[in-house]
Amino acid sequence: MQGRRVDWQPGNTDSPFPLLEPGDYGKDKDGMWVCMVPNGLCGNLSNHCVVEHEDGTITVLPSILVSTMRSHDPSWHGFLEKGVWREC
Repeated sequence: MQGRRVDWQPGNTDSPFPLLEPGDYGKDKDGMWVCMVPNGLCGNLSNHCVVEHEDGTITVLPSILVSTMRSHDPSWHGFLEKGVWREC
């Protein structure tokens, strides 16, 4: 899935999450990288190495795992490489 970069802009809420759709990623008002993985869960990338490419896309290392506190809820595990999502 091709991702889309959506960074926080002045005048928006404190977080870009209301603006994000599945596959989106960007920086919040404090410069922290956040994402919405392809299945719609929100993720914080502050514990990852984020490489920003000249075209504005990013690569995130290591893999991204987003889950909820309840074991029966969906989770997502995969990679974001040059703005393209790939599930494990």
